[in-house]
Amino acid sequence: MEFRFTTLGTASARPTSGRFPSAHILRVGGRSFLIDCGEGAQMLLAKNNISFARIDNIFISHLHGDHFLGLFGLLSTMELVGRVTPLHIYSPAGLQEIVETISRQLGKIKYELVFHTISCSEPTIIQSFKNLNIYAFPLNHRIETYGYLFKEKELPRNIIKEKIAEFGLTTEEIVALKRGEDVFRENSVLNSNSQPQILKVEELTYAYKPRSFAYCSDTMPFKRLSQWVEGADLLYHEATYGLDLADMAKKNGHSTASAAAQCAKEAGAGRLILGHYSSRYPNLELLLSEAREIFPQSYLSEEGAVFEIERACKHLRFAHKGK
Repeated sequence: MEFRFTTLGTASARPTSGRFPSAHILRVGGRSFLIDCGEGAQMLLAKNNISFARIDNIFISHLHGDHFLGLFGLLSTMELVGRVTPLHIYSPAGLQEIVETISRQLGKIKYELVFHTISCSEPTIIQSFKNLNIYAFPLNHRIETYGYLFKEKELPRNIIKEKIAEFGLTTEEIVALKRGEDVFRENSVLNSNSQPQILKVEELTYAYKPRSFAYCSDTMPFKRLSQWVEGADLLYHEATYGLDLADMAKKNGHSTASAAAQCAKEAGAGRLILGHYSSRYPNLELLLSEAREIFPQSYLSEEGAVFEIERACKHLRFAHKGK
């Protein structure tokens, strides 16, 4: 199953000719999740060949314009192309009233908008699908702001195919092993002395490590954040300023690239994606350099950049026999 993050807009409040306000797509399996929806989001979706029809869930971090003002154009275009399925929108309180007020002026949207108001003081599941849980958690910004964590559910174990014939596994034994249970054979046909045999789960099966993606924009550093995104394979964290403007970061409720890297390091993240850049930095190498001094697996987001999270096996062991 695919697990792919595409950065569409990487600017902070003031966009530039080459950077658009915040908008991102996370694709998990057949679902596309839009995370923040700054101005021009629908154009960026089209430019990157991302289908509007596959977006059923939109997550807004907070109600500063550069994170949600693109919503109205997107909703209108979805109406024009004949959308009929419900669209779920997650955000802090206040967005529903804004959208409904604008909609009364622009014309009624015929498909259903389902608003989910986020209000939590610690990571809380706000949506759950067959293979995925989605959490919201509070950030530390000038207004009420939330981050989002997308985490795969633990999947059933897989049988190592070669072991089926080697141990003569029955259907019942395969089902038990996939549940994570050792299998006890009272009399094993594979043992010449017909002694009882235990088939160990870790020797006959393997499992995929659940993948996770965390989104943190906008926020000042705070201690609990690294705990809440602990172990994320991919962490998107705002890096509005460099150390040269650390005082401005604190004043405006933002983070430096170094602070983002420190959060990734403390969280034990796999990779860090920097974004939400101030227009004061036409060249982003300074931000990348400051982040990599602390967390080497740091990368710059840019419009259209794609970051894949591949599946990785855990507890993979093969029973060794013979020489």
